[in-house]
Amino acid sequence: MFKKFHPKEDISSQVSIKTSVQRGIRSKILEQMPLLADGEGSEEGSVLDSLWPKKEGLTLVKCREHISIFALNGEPLFFQHFDGPYFPCLRVLHKYPELLPHVKIDRGAIRFLLAGANMMCPGLTSPGGSLPPPDLALPAETSVAIFAEGKEHAVGVGILKMSTEDIRKINKGVAIESVHYLGDDFYKLMTI
Repeated sequence: MFKKFHPKEDISSQVSIKTSVQRGIRSKILEQMPLLADGEGSEEGSVLDSLWPKKEGLTLVKCREHISIFALNGEPLFFQHFDGPYFPCLRVLHKYPELLPHVKIDRGAIRFLLAGANMMCPGLTSPGGSLPPPDLALPAETSVAIFAEGKEHAVGVGILKMSTEDIRKINKGVAIESVHYLGDDFYKLMTI
């Protein structure tokens, strides 16, 4: 999605989002990423409150191909394609690694991911890769954080194209559509 992203050409507009719309976005993000609600009621507030304080205004950055980036004080936090799910930016995922379910690719798949390729089933089912256990199986179309064998932080964000159980059984074809990865043009962008 962000393999070739150039802010000067690809950003069409930036607008401040009304408070009522922000509340709707906030509730959808909390629904998709329940960990952001952790700490609700405590003195520090929730994870989402520390990431995006309620009094702070969010900016909607509209880009080519119907990509919407949600930024706080110029720092990208989340993005969305059309009306699809909200994804955390990798820098946010590095601060809060438990926002999305984890999958792990083997060493051999790392170079393909960093080139923008989708992840194939064998990269997840080989000895270096891993999927959630059967009792925590994930359905198709679930947003996931992609970790890599031997690496501490997430190296990508993607969408499962088949359930984790089907990935184990079929073991061929595209398993994860790569959406955002370490080193893509969007990752290199510190502020918008």
